[in-house]
Amino acid sequence: MFRFLSLAATALLALGQTASAADRRVVVITLDGFPAYYLDDPEVDIPVIRGLRDAGASTEAGMRVSNPSVTWPNHTTLMTGVHPAKHGVIYNGMPERHGVGEPVTVTRDKIQKELVRVPLLFDVLKKAGMRSAALDWPGTVGSTSLDDQIPVVAKRVENATPELKAELQRAGLIKKYNAGGGGERDDVRVEAARWILKERKPRLLAIHLAELDSVHHQNGPNTPEGREAAQRVDGRVGEVVKAIDEAGLRDETALFVIADHGFIAVDKTINPNAILVKEGLIEAKDDKIVKARVQVIPEGGIGMVYLTDPATRDDDRATVRRLFENAEGVAAVLDAGDFPGLGLPTPENQSNMADMIIAAKEGYAVGASVKAKKLVAKRKTQIGKHGYLSTEPKMNALFVAAGAGIKPGSKLPIVENIDIAPTVAHLLGVALDQADGRVLTELLSDDAK
Repeated sequence: MFRFLSLAATALLALGQTASAADRRVVVITLDGFPAYYLDDPEVDIPVIRGLRDAGASTEAGMRVSNPSVTWPNHTTLMTGVHPAKHGVIYNGMPERHGVGEPVTVTRDKIQKELVRVPLLFDVLKKAGMRSAALDWPGTVGSTSLDDQIPVVAKRVENATPELKAELQRAGLIKKYNAGGGGERDDVRVEAARWILKERKPRLLAIHLAELDSVHHQNGPNTPEGREAAQRVDGRVGEVVKAIDEAGLRDETALFVIADHGFIAVDKTINPNAILVKEGLIEAKDDKIVKARVQVIPEGGIGMVYLTDPATRDDDRATVRRLFENAEGVAAVLDAGDFPGLGLPTPENQSNMADMIIAAKEGYAVGASVKAKKLVAKRKTQIGKHGYLSTEPKMNALFVAAGAGIKPGSKLPIVENIDIAPTVAHLLGVALDQADGRVLTELLSDDAK
């Protein structure tokens, strides 16, 4: 376990304010599942993150995320500056339709060029002759632009880039990663970041830390377990700050500490597939869907509804509305016409997109069960979920920035996550022409505007 930093002053001292775009570096840390509402919660002990906030920039309401509010789509938005309607990532994996009456599947075993429809910021930097690195960053498998990475694949550290893998092996960290849980794996990512900063000195380093998300899923947010995990994550942020300083990069580094989504406590599960079985629209065997005219794939706070038979699509759409609109726990049933306003692709412009969406109310989540006896099941214990529509304030994610090019004490009401990539690109002196987001000039120091 790391020597967690307990003083916010450590963070303040470790980041400087001087650098031109030609020399500036950026470190982006995503804290998976860190809700914006934790930043000002006195019960959450996060002195390093708050120290960075006080020394740099923050927002009143956090950062509004992309739909669906899950990990891969939002990490892709953070490195493209566009919502899923343009970059195409709509799950933690890729959905695939298999024909009339066949169930839709989601596979994680896809590379960047299959998943992502626009260049990542890493690709733009590569063309500009700049080094970049990514640790556990979704959507980058098979990247030819990253100089160092731990990819999001089954055997992650074994598939790290050669120099990084050799260092992890030398330090005994591959064994630690494979034997450990979420916290130990985050520790390995931080140690990998330390080596990359010292030995490789990339212009952009992106690090994804995931323990908090796992703890929140198991226990829910605003619990002792969730708060303790947030404190551990804060310590890891402090270790990255320390590594920046030890690498001699203090005066030229801007640091963004952000998240991909917030979290909601859940004690009820909506089971639309079980109702679709009773309606004869799904055939299941041994808890597995084997045939489906209508199928719901859950993403936490929403369910993606697939209508697989064009001949019955209109009738099936009407049936979905009859069964689930105004049902307990359902906030809305949405059609493809609603998708553009949510930043989502339509099935007409992306064939693997759902035809409809069932959105859950707070306290409810969409489940996958085909055997549930009722639409809504009460849980015995609370868990945590995300995936809710991004208009839900509890989905707002953490946003803090400090260091080179960031104006101390600056604050905005809220930022959009499509603004991160163009702002990082601007700090590095490159343009991200594809971005629908904007450069957050209000948060930049005069020399960085």
